[in-house]
Amino acid sequence: MAIRHFLTLLDFSPAELQQLIARAIELKHEWRTQHKHSTQFSNYVLGMIFEKSSTRTRVSFESGMVQLGGHAMFLSPRDTQLGRGEPIEDSARVLSSMTDIIMIRTFAHEIVERFAAHSSVPVINALTDDFHPCQLLADIQTYIEQRGSIAGKTVAWIGDGNNMCQTYIHAAAQFDFHLNIAVPEGFEPDAALLKQYANRITLTRDPREAAKGAHLLVTDVWASMGQEHEITERKQKFAGYQLTRELLALAAPDALYMHCLPAHRGEEISTELMDAADTVIWEEAENRLHAQKALMEFLLINAKN
Repeated sequence: MAIRHFLTLLDFSPAELQQLIARAIELKHEWRTQHKHSTQFSNYVLGMIFEKSSTRTRVSFESGMVQLGGHAMFLSPRDTQLGRGEPIEDSARVLSSMTDIIMIRTFAHEIVERFAAHSSVPVINALTDDFHPCQLLADIQTYIEQRGSIAGKTVAWIGDGNNMCQTYIHAAAQFDFHLNIAVPEGFEPDAALLKQYANRITLTRDPREAAKGAHLLVTDVWASMGQEHEITERKQKFAGYQLTRELLALAAPDALYMHCLPAHRGEEISTELMDAADTVIWEEAENRLHAQKALMEFLLINAKN
């Protein structure tokens, strides 16, 4: 069987994604009730390549691999030849000959595509400038746990048309919901994506319009990694694109709100919502661990068969 990779949500069928999330919920229950560690992948090695810094991604993947019975190896540009200009293709061939599965957190999406094309083991996109599919697994898991199926619902994206927004576009198709996107002019997601999924998307400049009747509201920082030099301009352009209690009041009565973290309180989301007793943001963060365990299990079992 051909090696499967997870570079975007489109690499799995809708049925496989639903199966993955159901398994993540099961693994979470086992962890919380039994503190259960698996021995299924004893002595397997996860290679973790980080060209962008991380908290949740590193801890969730490293802890997840340990809970599956294996080991995780952290590789930064300072520690490897990738940071000294070794061709991606060469690194992929070598690292995949010494590990069982690899995750990459980097800048250009082309890097993970080239790496996967020359890897003999499964490759996971742990974030690129274009897509962040692992976070969407956790987000959808959280919604399903709290409210049931997201199919037929409306999701509102408030803020930058960044990698998270673009992954929500894929998610709208894969999980069968409608996506309202509220972004300032000039910060839209990729035009080709908007055209391809036009039947799934409503684009607006007005966050209030996007939030009306939505079942889930989502946001992210106004300036992502690598955009710090734009922060002054972005603060001006994104003023008003904040997830607040007032915006939430326009949504469906049982609406949830999420943030992939780290959050800048008082910018893209109010401090009140971050600290609210009923927020699911912390549950969403923990679900990175369980969703990624389910993902690695799926890919490793497929690679063994």
